[in-house]
Amino acid sequence: MKILRLILALTVLGVAITVWSTARSKAIPVLAEKAVRQNILSNFSTNGKVEPVEMFQSFALSPTSVHKVNVRPGDVVKAGTLLVQLDDTDARAQVARAEAALRAAESDLAEIRRGGPRDELLNETAALAKATTEKEAAQRNFDSIKKLQASGSASMGELKEAEDRLKRADAEITLWQDRMKGRYSIPEIEKVQAQEAQAQAALDAAKNMLQHTTIIAPNRGTVFNIPVREGTFVNTGDLIVQVADLSRMQIRTFVDEPEIGRLAQDQKVSITWDAAPGRIWSGTVTRIPTAVQVRGTRTVGEVLCEVSNTDLKLLPNINVTVAITEARAENALSVPREALKTENGNSFVYVVENGRIHKTIVQTGLFNLTRIQIIKGLADGAMIVLRPSNINAELKDGIAVTVEEEEGNIL
Repeated sequence: MKILRLILALTVLGVAITVWSTARSKAIPVLAEKAVRQNILSNFSTNGKVEPVEMFQSFALSPTSVHKVNVRPGDVVKAGTLLVQLDDTDARAQVARAEAALRAAESDLAEIRRGGPRDELLNETAALAKATTEKEAAQRNFDSIKKLQASGSASMGELKEAEDRLKRADAEITLWQDRMKGRYSIPEIEKVQAQEAQAQAALDAAKNMLQHTTIIAPNRGTVFNIPVREGTFVNTGDLIVQVADLSRMQIRTFVDEPEIGRLAQDQKVSITWDAAPGRIWSGTVTRIPTAVQVRGTRTVGEVLCEVSNTDLKLLPNINVTVAITEARAENALSVPREALKTENGNSFVYVVENGRIHKTIVQTGLFNLTRIQIIKGLADGAMIVLRPSNINAELKDGIAVTVEEEEGNIL
């Protein structure tokens, strides 16, 4: 009997092993990972160019040559430091010509206000005095003839002649008075006034050009670009020197049009530079786009991000990568993004329990390039299927699986 019971027990064990082996041989190998809690940053990356927040730069206002260069790239200068002296010979000559033209225009305007040239004014004054004297004589003559005519000693013809003489004298006075008051028409006066204004503007421009031949630092800063040398010739618009406070930099960031709606003022950004592996600079968004523009094959909006650069490691005009943080979730339950599936508008994952997978509906939150937050529907530490080990295998709710690590070891 003991032998019979032993044979029976071994038979049952053999059947169980056979069933287990058969089931195991039909199970689909999958790669899986536990759901874990971590901080989730929802961000997106793009490119940008570094530039100073505040920068002084000077350009040539006219063709000239470089007389003296007093600084070199990297020099830290104080406000008022002479940076570059350009040749000012032509600028001084232009100032002299503009001053002469202004004096001439002012003289013409003063002459108009006085009533004209002095000799003409004297002649007109004398003519008016003469006409006045003639009127007084004509008036006396008219009064005398009128009395004589009343007593019959003068004829009506003599009275009419005396009256005509008086009228001519009045007309002569009126003529000279009008000439003295209105020698110049309004358009003539306005023309001379415009000439004076134009001469003043030309003088201001010449003085400004002369002033810009002596290039002085307006504030303390670092000379980071000076593309000219002593004796070189510069054309109008050529850059002479750039000076800035390099401890405060901004990133001119180019965000593709579909991502612009995710931007907001004061969002946090992380800046990386290929030339400084492992180094991350932190900053904030200070200005969001108000329009888009075409840059090559991209339609982008320009975003400004300010960043501290106290160690001066970020250099002007370098190209960097900018990660803009849209939102942050602390201690969030998360799974790899590849584990999340969608069907009929629902999000779900496959959870491994007792050697089988179960389709589990979940509610998601923030996400980044690799992880996605699970707000509801999943327990901490749940084993989540990433993908079948065999790309041809198909996952279905309830099927048997074996969980493997990336190296292929069965868990």
